[in-house]
Amino acid sequence: MAPELRAREALRHVWGYDDFRGRQADVVETVASGRDALVLMPTGGGKSLCYQVPALMRRGTAVVVSPLISLMQDQVATLLQLGVRAAYLSSSLEAHEARAIESQLLDGRLDLIYMAPERLVTPRALDLLARVDISLFAIDEAHCVSQWGHDFRADYLGLSVLAEQFPQVPRLALTATADLRTRADIVRLLKLEAAEVFISSFDRPNLFYRMLPRLNALEQLTDFIKREHAGDAGIVYCLSRAKTEKVAEALRARGFPALAYHAGLPAAEREANQTRFLREEGVIVVATIAFGMGIDKSNVRFVAHLDLPKSVEAYYQETGRAGRDGLPSTVCLFYGLQDVIKHQQMLSQSEGSEEHKRHERRRIDAMLQLCETTDCRRQLLLRYFDEHMAQPCGYCDTCAEPVATWDATEPARLALSAVYRTGQRYGVEYVVEVLTGKRSERVGDNRHDQLALFGQGSDTSLKTWRSIFRQLLAKGLLLVDPDGYGTLRLSPDCRALLKGEVALTLRRDRDTLTAQRSARGGSRAAASVASADQPLWLALRAKRRELAEAQGVPPYVIFHDSTLLAMIEHMPLSLREMRQIGGIGDSKLERYGDDFLAVIRDHVDGASGAGA
Repeated sequence: MAPELRAREALRHVWGYDDFRGRQADVVETVASGRDALVLMPTGGGKSLCYQVPALMRRGTAVVVSPLISLMQDQVATLLQLGVRAAYLSSSLEAHEARAIESQLLDGRLDLIYMAPERLVTPRALDLLARVDISLFAIDEAHCVSQWGHDFRADYLGLSVLAEQFPQVPRLALTATADLRTRADIVRLLKLEAAEVFISSFDRPNLFYRMLPRLNALEQLTDFIKREHAGDAGIVYCLSRAKTEKVAEALRARGFPALAYHAGLPAAEREANQTRFLREEGVIVVATIAFGMGIDKSNVRFVAHLDLPKSVEAYYQETGRAGRDGLPSTVCLFYGLQDVIKHQQMLSQSEGSEEHKRHERRRIDAMLQLCETTDCRRQLLLRYFDEHMAQPCGYCDTCAEPVATWDATEPARLALSAVYRTGQRYGVEYVVEVLTGKRSERVGDNRHDQLALFGQGSDTSLKTWRSIFRQLLAKGLLLVDPDGYGTLRLSPDCRALLKGEVALTLRRDRDTLTAQRSARGGSRAAASVASADQPLWLALRAKRRELAEAQGVPPYVIFHDSTLLAMIEHMPLSLREMRQIGGIGDSKLERYGDDFLAVIRDHVDGASGAGA
């Protein structure tokens, strides 16, 4: 059988899909034929199939490098449900469990084995693999090898040994986010110079992007969840551990099933909270960025940020955890000037060369520009990753409700003058006090109430002044002195504005959830179910939960929401009809087909009886 037909045969019988998506087929053909590849594909774009399908086509066992135990556990649980022989080796296993898996590996009884990079590069592991017939190496989250990546991990550097010790084995590096510099590092450090590069679109068309200036973050978040995602699973990201616990507690007080997650929690509590999130419906996790990379939960309906991410790459990676099943989902960011100041201060106190710090500052600036844009957010986001979108997307807040702008030339000049006249030694709040004529003790002690511009901005609200300063910073007209506790200083770029040579247009802040989705999608999976089918939707989810609990796996490992929705749409009444639904391969049809058919038949019989 031709390789292409074998690949489609595996896709149909194991995963239950008729066709590959995007560049998947090309990647599969490349790796299956024994060649190296570098794959850039968005979260939810089907990266794992790029190595799982060739693993079943080639002789031997595929070795998958994965950075987190939770990610390995999730992938293996999913593969076992599909009837694929998979296992993982990690520090979480008892000695006798690890020995049993090693025995399976040596006997050729595994299709895929998952290992962490720090384990894989040990002499013992390399000696073990030298005695195994290896079909391919897949290096997931490959951006971790680069210091320019947003999640550098030194353990990944040792993976270059694979090229040296296993030169005949094809290697596949995969990541969802990597700029040109990071891609070059991946190729150089992993010795993938001969690899074919596959770059899929970075667009996640099912995600609705929204960004709002932060006023009262907790109230804004609560309003967002109540209005758009009541009962949905979601992730809320915060910058500090203390804030995650505070926000989770506040959400619980408001009736939401919210849990905190951060590296400072006891391991048992972290694991328990993660398990609840994976296995229960509608749980919200409030987390630091320590949470998420190992999460493959497909029906996360929203991701919210209460602090500004440190880069566009980090933002893209974190928001990518929403809507992995392709159903409509929302990502919402609440941001403020203090976020930028905090990031700049953390960066100045970090280790690293000046070049590295400059690079990171450019990333922060790019993130702020994404927040402040008046244009289509998706276009700007994709442009950052060197991808061109010809037309505005129509599915972000700036498209749904175009941003109002105003001529801010004179207020901006006054703001810049105030920074200069106060000696470029103070932060935003103090300069605003001077502009609005507040006679505080500190202003009086500094004699800044004697300045000619004191009080000249009293007819402008505090909220508007903070917005002006935030946007001046985003445009590079003001700089934050990272070593000076967030004090402001003028940028050389502001001279033309100060001299009156140019005008300045700024956006008017929108701080409520007025921008709604277009007809491109609803807010939740349940919203796409007709009222007459709601009982069936609930019954199918209940059956999925029952089977998942019996198997000890998360519900989405049984079937994704999208598969349940397809059952409602097509109403299969036989195994043959159910076989035609995407996402139902041979193993799952055999395991669960009759259970779900019984639910559908009961619904159909009930509806017929009611109509009689």
